[in-house]
Amino acid sequence: MKKGGYIIIVLVAVFLLSFLASKIIDSDTNVIQDQIVIIPIKGVISSSSSSGLFEETNVGIDSVLNELKKAKQDSSIKAVVLDINSPGGTVVASREIANAVKNLDKPVVAVINEVGASGAYWVASSADVIIANELSITGSIGVISSYLQFSDLMDKYGVKYEQLTAGQYKDLGSQFKDLKQDEKIILQSKLNKVHEIFLNEVTERRNITDIRKVSTGEFFLGIEAKELGLIDKFGNRDAAIEEAKKLANSNSPRIVEFKEKRSLFDLLGQVSAKSFYFLGKGIGSEIKLDTENNYKLEAI
Repeated sequence: MKKGGYIIIVLVAVFLLSFLASKIIDSDTNVIQDQIVIIPIKGVISSSSSSGLFEETNVGIDSVLNELKKAKQDSSIKAVVLDINSPGGTVVASREIANAVKNLDKPVVAVINEVGASGAYWVASSADVIIANELSITGSIGVISSYLQFSDLMDKYGVKYEQLTAGQYKDLGSQFKDLKQDEKIILQSKLNKVHEIFLNEVTERRNITDIRKVSTGEFFLGIEAKELGLIDKFGNRDAAIEEAKKLANSNSPRIVEFKEKRSLFDLLGQVSAKSFYFLGKGIGSEIKLDTENNYKLEAI
């Protein structure tokens, strides 16, 4: 056989081997294609995230919604596990995350570790299955709006509050004056409406055995929550992953956890910008004055 014939045979053999290798790689890729994604919800749920050395961690709504969007759009992701350790947070942020979970169109398992209360439970209630530790804190289906009121202190030191407004209730909830009875009625009515929406959305998703009891805002241990229908099973994160596998009908999926990427420069920037304030936070951590919006609704 001529030399050219050997070259052709070698080239054909290389082509065939390359083709077979690509098929094998594709086959291996298909084996690990199925994924279960873990989305952490840890800290107070709010409109913005924070995670520094001198501040409490907040669950930013944008990051969670982006993670849920990725999970919805990625066909390789077969199920989602919500890894929850949160006391709750603001009403709007909690509800938006809960709605995004509800609209995911993929199996979702929520696991409550230490705490999954109020706004965090609102999020968990949108999952297909809720798993929690027997001693975890759950429930707390209620709404609170509070602020410090300084009018008596100001009177003691001869400080007067003067504010011009256009609109009878424009300064409703100002911490610098007594809250009048009609103002209390207005604020309470708004809290009641939010509470009603919160309770209705939870009871839509959960088979609650005693709606009156859970509507009081009381928190429940995991062993109590199961009796009330607030959770489905006892367990931890591993149990939640196994449950997600069953719901996704996937035996050996790849487990992926979404994590926000933060560089050393991000942390150093937070320290340099906020260290003086947060070093004194132990004294005034509850004194939060919002000069533009005098009160905020929180589901915690």
